[in-house]
Amino acid sequence: MIDYAQLLLLGAIAGLTIFLGLPMALLQGVSRMKKGFLNALAMGILVFLITDVLSAAWQPTKLAAVAGYTGKGPVTDGAIDLLALFGGLGLGLLGLALYEQRYLRRIISTKRKLAAAEENSDNHGAKPSPVGTRDKMPQQHGSELFGNPRHLATMIAVGIGLHNFSEGLAIGQSYASGAVALAVVLIVGFGAHNATEGFGIAGPLTGISEKPQISFLAKMGIIGGSPTFLGTVVGSVWVSQLTYVMFLSLAGGALIYVTLLMYNTARRESRNDLIMVGLFIGLLAGFLTDLIVSLGGA
Repeated sequence: MIDYAQLLLLGAIAGLTIFLGLPMALLQGVSRMKKGFLNALAMGILVFLITDVLSAAWQPTKLAAVAGYTGKGPVTDGAIDLLALFGGLGLGLLGLALYEQRYLRRIISTKRKLAAAEENSDNHGAKPSPVGTRDKMPQQHGSELFGNPRHLATMIAVGIGLHNFSEGLAIGQSYASGAVALAVVLIVGFGAHNATEGFGIAGPLTGISEKPQISFLAKMGIIGGSPTFLGTVVGSVWVSQLTYVMFLSLAGGALIYVTLLMYNTARRESRNDLIMVGLFIGLLAGFLTDLIVSLGGA
């Protein structure tokens, strides 16, 4: 039997195991082929997480909808769960897309101002500016944004953080309902699982010319891992299936978004067969670590 303080400590440890995979981002001298494989490995882990979180969100939602339809439960419960699922999924996808567009417009605006200043400087020096530079700028910066490894890593950390908050909710709600043994099993399983999620964040950062700073990696680990602790706290004092479904679907939408961004980048930098091998191994890693939870009786 564990007390409440021990539960919170173990919940924090389960989330912070994400730091075990982050040092991969510090690898230097990585060839283009190896970098492509490591990125694909990270994508495989993310694809598994997408299937994991959406299936976990869909199962209780489907049961509530069927119960409402057959008269075995309130219709409003099923309708609200469906709205939470689809709303969270849409918010995860469209919310990040809108954020990216605002981010992109800010970059383009800044670069245009710099280009205009350089053009004025060149004109004063009687040097004609290149024709069509401004017209190409949105496409150039769009490519720059999609290929920015730090931007991708941050997006991935946000999506994983939403997913880990829902994991923390599961831990806290198990404890609150009296299933202490299940809560411990979930902590062990999620802790092992989160170690692989660190590779998902580190994948886009591996082998880049400018090595990421330790402070940046620490920030990514906190964004991705600390929500497990926060979810444990919330779940232990407030049991809500609606909140659980909402955060799972949010995580699913966000992870779909960042996985597609990573795939666009990987297709430009690596062979398709290498990407598929990495995806396969990443999926295996996700399923095998998740199996730990099932073998523990969860």
